[in-house]
Amino acid sequence: MFTGIVSGVGRIVEAKPLGDRPDFGHRLVLAAPRGFLGDVRLGDSIALSGACMTVVSLDDDADRFEIEISAESLACTTGLDAPGEVNLEKAMRVDGRLDGHLVAGHVDGVGRVVGVTPIGESRELRIDAPASLSRFLAAKGSVAVDGVSLTVNRVDDSPSGCRIVINLIAHTVASTSLRNLAAGSRVNLEVDLVARYVERMLGMRGA
Repeated sequence: MFTGIVSGVGRIVEAKPLGDRPDFGHRLVLAAPRGFLGDVRLGDSIALSGACMTVVSLDDDADRFEIEISAESLACTTGLDAPGEVNLEKAMRVDGRLDGHLVAGHVDGVGRVVGVTPIGESRELRIDAPASLSRFLAAKGSVAVDGVSLTVNRVDDSPSGCRIVINLIAHTVASTSLRNLAAGSRVNLEVDLVARYVERMLGMRGA
């Protein structure tokens, strides 16, 4: 489990296919901020832009680690198949503070940024979410965007899905890879965990 509070921005420096067929995944080599890996061990979980992955190789002295990502995970996410910046978060501790919201590290869908507009010291972020996620998104509710816990300010529904409007404060922009977003960018979305269970329970009751 995670909180959606990014603790560092890393970089995928190499993405190596694990086989020569489409059903093979990739092995990713990542560079982490200095000191980030100090308490990380082999087998630990780290969220990469919202997707929970397992550390399979570790070089603390070089601030590098490796993960293996399956073809299924690659198909369900964006930004994890080639070199580039990624948000990093270590798994939460049960005795720690929950500063964001409960995040499972299971990406529910990929959204598309339709606009980023400066408003005072902040930025207004507008994302088109897939129709399959529309029922889980609500004003003042929580959503994880590339692993960052954010509050939805507004939801505009449409036949093809919905558009969510989010305010990014200056600290979030400076501390995460969301600073790179622009119209056309694709982002990993994870809906609120509670909303997922409520939808399932209501669906079973109807059945």
